[in-house]
Order: sequence, then C-alpha cells, then structure tokens
Amino acid sequence: MMNRLFLIFILFAVAHFASAQKQSADPVLFTVADTPVHVSEFKYIYTKTNAEKADFSETSLKEYLDLYTKFKLKVEKARDMKIDTIPKLIKELEGYRRQLADSYLINKEVTEKLVKEAYDRKSQDSDFSHLLFSVDLNANAKDTMAAFSRAIAARKRILNGEDFAKVAAELSDDESAKNNGGRIGFLEVLFPDGFYPLENAVYTLPIGELSEPVRTKMGYHLVKVNSRRPARGEIEAAHILIREDGRTPEEAKEIIDSLYQLLNAGGDFNTIAKERSEDKRSQPNGGYLGFFGISKYEKSFEDAAFAIEEDNTISMPFKSSLGWHIVKRISHRGIQPYNIEKRRLEANIKNDGRFAKAQAAVLAQIKADGNFRENPEVLSKFTTALNDTFLTFRWQAPKQNLEKVLFTMDDGFQADVSDFVKFLRNASRKRMTYARSGDVNYVANRLYEEFVEQQCFKYEENRLEEKYPDFKALMREYEEGILLFEVTKMLVWDRASQDTAGLKTFFDSIKGKYRWGERAQVSIYKLKSEHEAKVKELQAFAKKNPISAVLAKFNSESEILTVEEVKMEKGRNMQLKRMEWKAGAISTPYNNEKDKLIEFMKIENMSPAVDKTLNEAKGYVIADYQDYLEKQWIEQLEKEYKIKVNNKVFEKLIKG
Repeated sequence: MMNRLFLIFILFAVAHFASAQKQSADPVLFTVADTPVHVSEFKYIYTKTNAEKADFSETSLKEYLDLYTKFKLKVEKARDMKIDTIPKLIKELEGYRRQLADSYLINKEVTEKLVKEAYDRKSQDSDFSHLLFSVDLNANAKDTMAAFSRAIAARKRILNGEDFAKVAAELSDDESAKNNGGRIGFLEVLFPDGFYPLENAVYTLPIGELSEPVRTKMGYHLVKVNSRRPARGEIEAAHILIREDGRTPEEAKEIIDSLYQLLNAGGDFNTIAKERSEDKRSQPNGGYLGFFGISKYEKSFEDAAFAIEEDNTISMPFKSSLGWHIVKRISHRGIQPYNIEKRRLEANIKNDGRFAKAQAAVLAQIKADGNFRENPEVLSKFTTALNDTFLTFRWQAPKQNLEKVLFTMDDGFQADVSDFVKFLRNASRKRMTYARSGDVNYVANRLYEEFVEQQCFKYEENRLEEKYPDFKALMREYEEGILLFEVTKMLVWDRASQDTAGLKTFFDSIKGKYRWGERAQVSIYKLKSEHEAKVKELQAFAKKNPISAVLAKFNSESEILTVEEVKMEKGRNMQLKRMEWKAGAISTPYNNEKDKLIEFMKIENMSPAVDKTLNEAKGYVIADYQDYLEKQWIEQLEKEYKIKVNNKVFEKLIKG
C-alpha cells in the first residue's frame, strides 16, 4: 500500500514538474476572464505588427499591450455570443485553413526544401565525367536490365584499375565520349528536367569516387566528380571576334593584335566592336553579350572571360573554335541573396520532375510517421467486384461493405470504402481518361493511389498546428480576426448606421463640430473650344446677366455653351482662391484640353459660415458615433471581463 502511494506521489510530482517547466518556458502574460495569453503569442503579434519598430521598449510594449488586451476583450465577447458557431463563418475559416494548409504542405515540405537545396548547390560548380548506357524510361524489363548490367560491368572494370576515359570512349552511348573521355565539365544548377538524379550524384559524390549506376530519362550513368570550385556566378560582357575564315591563322592573329593595341591606346571598345567585330549577332550592339554563367560558351571563351578580375577591363587576345576574341568585362555578379534567387529557382522547380519526386518522398514520410496500415484484402474485394460500367458515367457504387476499413493511421485516422466511393464519384472524368491506358483493375488501383495521397495529406493537415507554430499563429489570427469583425459589426458598426434615434441624439450632443465655412453659389461656364473667339463677349455678358439669358443668347443657333451650378467653400478650390471673394467676380478663362472646352467661374452670391445639418455631415457623424459606441463598449467589456496582467513577466520583455 505504501509503495503504491509513494509511486502515485512520484508520478504526480514528475507531471507537476513537467507542467511547471512548460509554463516557465512560455509563461502567461495576461488573462481575459481566465483565458490565458502566453508570451509567445504576444511577442509574435507585437513583432509582426510593428516590424522594424518593434524595439521592445517599455513605452512601445505598454502601448501594444493596451491594444492587444482590448482586442482580446472583444474576441472573448464574440465567443460568449457563440459567433464562432455560425455555419457561414465556420465554412469561411475552413476554406482559409485549407488554402493555408496547401501552402504549408507543398511549399514548406516540398518546394522550400528543393529551393534551399538548389541554392546551396549554386554556391559551387562541379566538374564531372560520365558514362551513359542508353535505355528509355518506358523500356521493358529485359532492355532495362541489359543496360543496367552493362553499367555494372563497366563499373567493375574502372574499379579494377582501368582508366575512366578509356572505358568511356569504348563503352559510353554518349557519342562525345569518344573525343572527351566522358568529361562533361562544369554544369550549372538546375540540371535539365529528368536529370535530377544525375545532379544529386554530381553534387553529393566525393571527388574522384565512382558512383553506382544512376537512372535518368536517358538511361543509366556512371558518374565521377573531377573537381569542385566556388561558383563563378554570372558575368556581363562584350567581345570582338575576328574569324580565320578566308585568312591564314597568322593574318587573323595579326588583326586581333592590332585591335588589342588600339584598345590599349585608348580606343573605344563599343566603336571598334561595331566597326570590326565579325560576330553578326553582337556587332551592332558593340559586341554586347549580356549576362551569362558557366556552360553557355565553350571552355576557352568562358575561362578567359571569368579570368578578367575588374570591371571595364579587357582580356588579352585568345583563340576559340570560332576565331580570335577580345572580351571586355562590364560587370560581375555572384550568387544573389536567397530571397532573390528563391523567386527564380521556385518557378523552375515547380515545372521540374524533381518536384513530383520530392512530393512522393513527403508522402512516404507522412505514411511512415503516421504508421500507415493498409487492408489490401478489402481493396481487392472492392476492385474485383467492378465491371466495365466503372469506366463510364453510368457506374453505380455498391451498397454493401461500405464500412470496411481500407487503411488506418495514428490518432484514430482511417478511411473506409464509403470514403473511397465518394472520391470515385467525383472522379468520373478521370475514370474515363485513365481507361485509355488500361482495364478496370488498372484504373481502380491508380485512383486508389490518388485517394491514398489525398487522405494522407489530409491527415498531415490535421497536425500542422502541432508541427508549425507559425501556422498555428496564423490560424489564430485569422479566426480571431473574423470574430472581431463580426462582433464589432453587430454591436458597433450596424448600430451606428441603423440607430437613427441614437445618431440624432449623438449629433445634437456635439452640435457645432460640423460646420460649413463661408460659401459661394458658383456658376461654371463651359464653352466649346472652337468658339474661343467668343470668350470675352461671353464673360462681359455673363457678368451683368442671369444664366438663363446667357444660355438663350449664345445657344440660339446651336448648343455651344453649358453651365454647371455648384456651391463651394472658401479656400477649397484653386480657381476660387485666385478670384476676388465677392458676388459678381469672374475668373480668368481656363483651357480644358482633355474635354476641349474653355471654362471660367462666376460667383453668383455668398452665404456665411453655418452649422451642417445631420444629412450634410452624416458620413462624418456616423464615423464619430462608431468611435463613441466602441469606447462605451470597451468600458463595458472591461467591467464584464477581468484582465490580469503578470507584471513580472511583462518586465522581462523590456529591452534597454
């Protein structure tokens, strides 16, 4: 008995200690009606809202704490009003969560990892050689095994001491190997689509080590990394080319040397390239080639260009397969910061086969982490009962055995036949599309794979809050934002616009706040531009006569004049500011080119400053009434819900 009591005491003490440790790691900063707000939440939202101004000074923290406690008061009220149970809002939140979850599951788990991997690889260039044993990706097992066996045999020869280049020249299906011994040289990340496994080998193999056979869309490769160097980045350059076509090598060399001397004597590169370069593409632009990285041009040209150490300096003359060159380095840029390179890499990665491979790897990891367990006999029984109508719109799902479980995962997650049937009903087009490639059994199993993937990602989606604290924070922000909007709309905004009696009472209590300044009744005369010659006559007549008489006189034959009557406050219009502020004053004519009109103003009469009516100031009054109601509401909430701030925890947040 004593031993059992002692054990219970120990277990309780350990649990209490673990709980205390957790609380001390993320203590409660304040509570609203016993609902805790932890330091992590407050720091996250404070930093996010204030950005670079988040200096954690006492003043800044106090100001934000006041705002955040008021925000939490409103959220607490919304929950008490059961606003979080409104079906429309639940559906909106679910939609947002699904959208955000897709971003996390794909971008965080797949895209971001691939982008970081590619960015790390961009920091170095790898020089490699390979042997290729060609076989199509869709080849039959016999041909695939034959290519693989050839690769294994070649690998044994090299490992037994034969020269890599010799074996490559003899056996490789890459025709260039006969001349280069299989040496590809340096290639830039990303490798072309379908060659991700080759890229992996090139960037992970130790220098000098021979790989196992590597499968790509071309076949099997044996890879050896010759060397690595810091990435060269990109160079912006121009060049002058002198070809040997129709000349002796000595004549071509003599021409390029003379141009080099001319440049060293101060000659303008742009002018000389336009006049003398024999590269028809770049010659009209002064030899300009733009930015280029490694592997775009042949090795001799690339090496000479990247060997230039300073901007706006030139190389010595050198020879390539095209002829003789002089290269001018305009600028150089290394690997750009991650946030810049990320945008470029991301777009390319999503269109690359590696994306699907990485997604499959994530799916496999989800299955492993979730302890994925299948019941293949349930699936087999379901698929064998299908007939050819399954491949048409006429298919009717079975009504028996729908409760049979197809697979399970941890935390009680499972999918049964009824879930799969629902998926299949929504995939009628896919059923018919896949039917072109195989029979009923093939289509059913292919769709089952897609169903499993969908369900596994759904399982992982349910764990995102636990896995990603920032996901949890974003979901809390969005949910509380919805609640804040709805409760404020109900108790403040709608009331301010619909409570006419309250609005009138409020308006009467602040009478005199909304006023018109001195105003003038202004006539704006608009004469068609082609009748500009009549402006002086029009102004003279308008000065002494009413609008009706002016229109009757000048529109007697056709309508060439219109008049707009408006009331304007003193100082609110540039034209009025330039006029004498009195009845009868007329402005200088203005040429409105856009509407092809000649315009001027006339002050007809004046009115003194006066209070605005409720209708005249309604927009401003409603806004002020909303502020008044919200202030009253917060005072009421502070009485209704008790706020307790842990000052010791708050003080630890203060820096400086």
